[in-house]
Formats: sequence, C-alpha cells, structure tokens
Amino acid sequence: MLVLLLSLTTSEESETALFEDAHPFLVGARAVGMGNAYTAVSDDATAGFWNPAGLTQSQGVKIFGMNKFHNRNDYAFDPKGVSYGYRNLALFWGNKIALGTNIIDADYNYYSLAHQIHSHIAIGGNIKFKRKRFVDFYQFFGYAPSYDLAMLMKVHPRIKAGIVAQNFSGKSGIQILTGGIAYRYNNFLFSLDTSLPKKNLYLGFELTLIPSVHVRLGNANQKWAFGTGYESKQIAIDYAYINEEKTQSHFISIEIRI
Repeated sequence: MLVLLLSLTTSEESETALFEDAHPFLVGARAVGMGNAYTAVSDDATAGFWNPAGLTQSQGVKIFGMNKFHNRNDYAFDPKGVSYGYRNLALFWGNKIALGTNIIDADYNYYSLAHQIHSHIAIGGNIKFKRKRFVDFYQFFGYAPSYDLAMLMKVHPRIKAGIVAQNFSGKSGIQILTGGIAYRYNNFLFSLDTSLPKKNLYLGFELTLIPSVHVRLGNANQKWAFGTGYESKQIAIDYAYINEEKTQSHFISIEIRI
C-alpha cells in the first residue's frame, strides 16, 4: 500500500506552504504541545483532522474547540469539531478557519468516516470542502473538494503506526504522505511523524504525572513546543505553546465527552 501511495505522490510541490499541509496542522493543543507528531496518536476528536482512522478509538460523542489566544496579530486560528463513535464505526464533522493568511478562503469543512476492520487495524477517510468567505448563508459543503485516506494499526500492545495520504483541492493524486509511530510505556508516550516529499520530522513526548495531569514537549520540524493538560471522563483541557518561524503562538483547547 505504501508503494502504491508513493507512486501517486506528485514530484513537484508549491514553494508556498499550503494551509492544508499535513504539518503543521496546529489543530488541538495536545497535538501542538507534542510537536505536531500526532498521526499515530489521534485518539480524541481532533483525529478527524489528523488521522480519521483514529476516530474509532473513541466511543460516544466528543465536542472539540480550540482558540489561538495569544499573538492573533500574525494569524487567527479557531478549529472546532464533533465526533461520534459506536462500536467499530465513527463519524466526524469539523471546521478550521484561518484569518490573516494570504490564502483565499482558508476555511474548510471536514466530513469523515472511519471503520475498524480488524481488532488491530482501522481505516478512514475525509472529504474536505473550501467555504467562501462573507456569504449570507451557512455552507454545509462548499467548493473545491479534496480528500484524505488514512490507516491506523496496532502493531504491538505498546506501539501504533499511522499513515495519511492527502489530496489538495484542484490537484489529482496524492500531494503529501505522512507516516507516524507512537510508543507508550506506562505513563510515558513518545510519537514520531515524517512526511513526503518534504522529508520533515516531528517528535513528541507526553508524561502523565498523575492520572489526570499531563506535560508535553515536542519539536515540529525544528520548531520547539511544549504544553500541559488536564482530563477527566467528561472533559479535557489542554494548553500549548509553539515557537513558529515568525511568531510565538499560544493555544488552548477543550474537549467535552458525552
């Protein structure tokens, strides 16, 4: 499967970073605090953005929202979404919108479906639509559709591997292929992502101090990040900081679990 996806990857890529690039997604303060190394983790509602196959790891309803609360002068970013998992199936709707970028209509709706086809394997996919700005009606879909294809595998009781193939609107085939691995040992989680054709590297660490409190450290392609979080059965609250090229950004996200 990996060989097939690589054969579809285009040989040329725009020098201008696209808002739809797999990295940095900057969706979810937990993921940001782990250096955007989240492809093989993806065990919350943000999986709909990162790796839709990971949606099958959650049961019930999860409602997610995030806010970039510091240094919005550079850009503003406030994604949100809701996921629903039942047995081996999961659904997701999400929206992410960036203000202050040079991209026309940097506003995307995500619709995702995931299915656990084996006790150790899940597959999933997204259909993404751009939405026009400043219209007087709500756009459930939009224009310029594109898609993601994803897989998540439990290759060992402590190890998961994920892969996401991304298509960008207006292009054919796969533009970015991202692979990740996550290793958990007791209260420690390590994750690593890389993407092609850019060959970027993303590292993340999470340490659970007590069952409900976490601290995180990451490096997103040479950009350091850190974060912390609190969670219970009903809610998760996360904070993250990342040192981007032109700015230092602070995020907070909340997930309500029903």
